[in-house]
Amino acid sequence: MAEALNSAALRKAQSLISSGDVVREDDSWSESAPTTEQQNDFIAEHGWEEYALWHLGIDETKSEQTKARFSFPYGDFSRVHRSAIIAIESRAGQYDHADIEDAAKKLLAQVDKD
Repeated sequence: MAEALNSAALRKAQSLISSGDVVREDDSWSESAPTTEQQNDFIAEHGWEEYALWHLGIDETKSEQTKARFSFPYGDFSRVHRSAIIAIESRAGQYDHADIEDAAKKLLAQVDKD
């Protein structure tokens, strides 16, 4: 896999956490994650560049305007979800994406500190 850390998305997540735009307690990310319809609506309204900023992973070998290019979503297009960060840390570690796993650890520490 050619997945790399999306540094711009990391900066956005850090900024959102600093601003208090965080869901600290929710059941599971799979229940809170945006649906396909919500993702499509967001892309239609805000474009691919903004969609990319909600994903810590990017695969530049994939076509620019496809969802397959982006992975490891951390929020619902308005707030960071703690459960998403936990899921990212686990999945990134499982698939040896050390830079994404490290970024998730830092985000989780920021969420738990703020």
